[in-house]
Amino acid sequence: MNKLLAGAALSLLAAPAFAQDDTCGEVSITQMNWASASVVTNVASFIMQQGYGCDVTIVPSDTVPAITSVAENGTPDIVTELWTNATGQVYERLKDEGRIVELGPVLDPGGVDAWWIPAYLAEEHPELKTIDGVLAHPEWVGNRFHNCPEGWGCRVFNDNLLPAFGIEEAGIEIFNHGSGETLATSIASAFENEEPWFGYYWAPTAVIGRYDMVQVDMGPYDAAAHEASQDQDATDVGRTSFPPAPVATAVTTDFEDEHPELVAFLSQMTFPNDVMNATLSWMDENAASGEEGAVYFLTNHKDIWSGWLDERATQNLSQLLQQ
Repeated sequence: MNKLLAGAALSLLAAPAFAQDDTCGEVSITQMNWASASVVTNVASFIMQQGYGCDVTIVPSDTVPAITSVAENGTPDIVTELWTNATGQVYERLKDEGRIVELGPVLDPGGVDAWWIPAYLAEEHPELKTIDGVLAHPEWVGNRFHNCPEGWGCRVFNDNLLPAFGIEEAGIEIFNHGSGETLATSIASAFENEEPWFGYYWAPTAVIGRYDMVQVDMGPYDAAAHEASQDQDATDVGRTSFPPAPVATAVTTDFEDEHPELVAFLSQMTFPNDVMNATLSWMDENAASGEEGAVYFLTNHKDIWSGWLDERATQNLSQLLQQ
């Protein structure tokens, strides 16, 4: 299915599957600024519109701003592809206060946070497979660490962990990327020229699916240090590796009370990592948008998303399910 066909399918899917009513009303949902989150949001938006009759507003955001908005304004209603290990203490406070409810996992078996080097670099210099090897030979990684953009949750914990490991003291410049696009492009450029690269990235993503990257062993996991690293105001964070990353959908408590049928759907909305990787790879190969990626998923994986629906939504989407 090429991009042209995806665009045609998108137009078809955008047509109302049934007469809209007022039983759902207005719903707002985040769209984080990375590819898998765009797919998740557009799939959820389509199903809520065409399956449940909702008027959906998509709110562009990032992890930290989204949680801050919920804390300060009680909106948006739905925060999805939320990497809960990168949300800081505000998210835990919102849960403790009963203002936000965590639903089911978005990715199965979850996300991967890591510091990486290219496989060709690991083969040439096996010492670089550990953080101590990187610190001992900063010139082998090009004397640079590629960091997350401002506003990303990973920027918070990286900014705390980099001093803990003495990255700058070892002679490694911390380069803060201005966008996810430039971060991804830096990896592509390094592979094209077989140049050094060292920095943060996550999975599942098309980048990690396409390029042979090796995780740097950061040593043992320290739960206290990891928790401290999530705090933007932390001052004395210890060394720690990353734990497996739970990735969830969360909703405001008001939304949970008002829309139990949507909560049931969102609790079931889980994308297997291999399916998401395949979708992201297709998007990358076809220069496709998040909407087109959603169409690709919806048309190729009815066996997955049909299991998320209740009887009402299944009936409303029956025409699409039979195609």
